[in-house]
Amino acid sequence: MIDLKILIVRHGDPDYEKDSLTEKGFREAELLSEKLKKLDIKAVYCSPLGRAKATMEPTLKKMGLEATICEWLKEFPAYVIDNETGNKRTPWDLVPSFWTKDARFYDRFDWLNTDLMQSGNVKEKYEYVTKSLDELLAKHGYAHVGNFYRVENENDDTIVFFCHFGVECVLLSHILGISPVALWHGFVALPSSVTTLITEEREQGIAYFRCNGFGDISHMYAGDEPPAFAARFCETYSNMEERH
Repeated sequence: MIDLKILIVRHGDPDYEKDSLTEKGFREAELLSEKLKKLDIKAVYCSPLGRAKATMEPTLKKMGLEATICEWLKEFPAYVIDNETGNKRTPWDLVPSFWTKDARFYDRFDWLNTDLMQSGNVKEKYEYVTKSLDELLAKHGYAHVGNFYRVENENDDTIVFFCHFGVECVLLSHILGISPVALWHGFVALPSSVTTLITEEREQGIAYFRCNGFGDISHMYAGDEPPAFAARFCETYSNMEERH
């Protein structure tokens, strides 16, 4: 079978203060490397942030690979202006009572036209990330044309992105044609998880990516390592021990 595979890896359990990993995060990275070393990886691309690099290092060491550091793979650097405080904030941390009442947030194009997203630099940063992604995929033989990818160099390369949940949803939104707002709030990629996209070429020269695995943490179960809670919020409001 010939298909291009994209593996999107979220960094391990983070120590945000140090921009590195916790002790648990380093264990996760080691278990992840045992999974990835079995694959025939063609290229590795990584965020410049420390927690992504630390997650990647065991895999590079075991496979004898080098990585390309990509500025556009850092945590999605966009901001919006909070209507109540007037302060800058991230665009992907919204409460349900706010974003679900505006149908535009569900639309793959119109989400950018909402007042909130227009208040900051989201459009500029989204276009920067997605343009950079398309340029890289074109180098691997798949050129973005309209809503699909034109196959210019059929291959079975496996490429890996070590990055962050916020930007992972941006990548998926562009490749699959889904609003990132729905992905930011409807999905969660736990630390060190692997999301896999593969091309399908049912018509010659025309490829579309299909996700055949989201947020896989089987490597952690194999090593008896429990999932981290990072990126999740409280399951019940009364549980004050979980993030609200």
